[in-house]
Amino acid sequence: MEPSQLLEELLALARELGIEVRSLGGQGDLPAHSGACMLRGRPCLWLDPNEPLLDRIDATAGALRLFASEELEGRFLAPALRELIEAG
Repeated sequence: MEPSQLLEELLALARELGIEVRSLGGQGDLPAHSGACMLRGRPCLWLDPNEPLLDRIDATAGALRLFASEELEGRFLAPALRELIEAG
């Protein structure tokens, strides 16, 4: 699976499982890094579109691992997706 397709699949899964996905674009001169956090009690994933694609894939897989590991346990996932999520 191509890296861009992996990211799209991971993002779709994150949204489906209730993780809010936001972009870090336009933050001025402050350094930004993709990552996950709780925002007002809800899981949130921040992605920096200027980061390398593989970093955004890692951040998205990490958010799924952090916030949705139980929901993913009995669910079928493409082997490439499951490997990324479980790799952390």
